[in-house]
Amino acid sequence: MKLEFRRFDLSLKHTWTISTAAKSGGGSVTAPTFLVRLSDGNFSGLGEAPTARRYGEMPPRIENFLHRVDASKLSFADIAGSMAYLESLSDPSSSAKCAFNAALMDGAARAAGKAIYDHLGLGFTENKHITSMTIGIDTPQRVREKTIEAEPFPALKLKVGVPQDRENMAALRSVAPTKKVRVDANEGWATKEEALREIEWLARDEHVEFVEQPMHASTPPADIAWLKARSPLPIFGDESYIDASNAALCAECYHGVNVKLVKTCGISGAFEALKAARQAGLKTMIGCMIESSILISAAAHLAELTDYLDIDGNILISNDPYAGPTSDAGIVSFAHAAAQTGLRVQPRSGDPFAA
Repeated sequence: MKLEFRRFDLSLKHTWTISTAAKSGGGSVTAPTFLVRLSDGNFSGLGEAPTARRYGEMPPRIENFLHRVDASKLSFADIAGSMAYLESLSDPSSSAKCAFNAALMDGAARAAGKAIYDHLGLGFTENKHITSMTIGIDTPQRVREKTIEAEPFPALKLKVGVPQDRENMAALRSVAPTKKVRVDANEGWATKEEALREIEWLARDEHVEFVEQPMHASTPPADIAWLKARSPLPIFGDESYIDASNAALCAECYHGVNVKLVKTCGISGAFEALKAARQAGLKTMIGCMIESSILISAAAHLAELTDYLDIDGNILISNDPYAGPTSDAGIVSFAHAAAQTGLRVQPRSGDPFAA
């Protein structure tokens, strides 16, 4: 097996700010990611390792792990064994493991002549899966402008957790008065009482669907369960739900969970995390970081296991090096994807690995 990887800086269309960044006084205009390719002489597979500051997945750690991998120990025919090898390395990077898992799944599905969703036995239903479009924390005027740009999308996700939340929601509603809105606090509220007050305010808007991660993941479970019992809106765990092992506890504390491939170390882990959540009675959503179409496509292959999608990371950037599923009007579709097997992605203009 041959391993190649490239750092690639994704350029954001707008400065990206969530509650944790806002409180430290900054946002981002670029998002570093690492593109990975595995080749066995017959087939190749693509993967991606996005950065995720919240989980300590920053470029030095990811790159260090990529350099330490012995590609001869990886195989498209033995994904479980390959992942066990990666786990055995010291200081494993969940983001890098995510990239390897996506590449392994891509290669294995290509070898089988199938798309990943068929390789997993899930299929993919066209004209069914809708992704929300995320509006990060900003000034009310910029929130209004972003909402206008997002007009084709039937659902929005609004980031909250700062003093101007009410002004930002009012700005959004001045443009889209009845559009469905999913609210993401990104651990922004300090106590259960504060979280309840903010959710009660949000619930006055009948078009708000749910609230994501109202308090920090380290909050005592009893406090989150207290909030769940009183919340007039469903609450979803994101930072609280890393993988399938968290399903039982999250079922006590939340109504649903947000699964991200960077947390679950790839497609295989996300597949298990979604199944475990559904078995525990939780609603399910797949989310994303700022990512290229490689990892957004990987997430889309699991859409049949979800109630909601929030896979807009590739829409938020201006230099996506790959093309995969489209999200026109918010509807995720593989209908126009040129590639038919594996991840169903291909380079947009030249192969990034050719340089």
